[in-house]
Amino acid sequence: MRRSHYLLWLVLPFIMAACGTRGTPLAKIPAFLGDAPARVVEAYQYAMTHSHELSHIPCYCGCQHIHTSNLDCYIDAIKPDGKFEFDNHAENCGICVDITHDVIRLKAEGKTLLEIRQYIDAVYSQYGPSTNTPFPAA
Repeated sequence: MRRSHYLLWLVLPFIMAACGTRGTPLAKIPAFLGDAPARVVEAYQYAMTHSHELSHIPCYCGCQHIHTSNLDCYIDAIKPDGKFEFDNHAENCGICVDITHDVIRLKAEGKTLLEIRQYIDAVYSQYGPSTNTPFPAA
């Protein structure tokens, strides 16, 4: 019995480390996401750890008058100390979250940021005008 307890304490840190998505501690997740679906939380975590990527991806949900990229649907600002000021817009916006999950999937498939941007534009332009988002460098 003691041997199994020792083994548990040996592997527990690795299990706990694997539970966080992309190395983002859950403590950094905004409180308003408390009851949000995992898919939404994962999108916010991705925005926190891949802000440069999402700053080059437009959003097509109709937020073009208040946001400049998909990143803005999640994060209002990154403070000098590295802390985030969150936007709750994407919490209830399926298009924002879908775009982010497409970015995650395409990145995992080895697509470049430019290829991902072209895909997002082709697929989501049917929903309306995009945010005025700068293209990534080729």
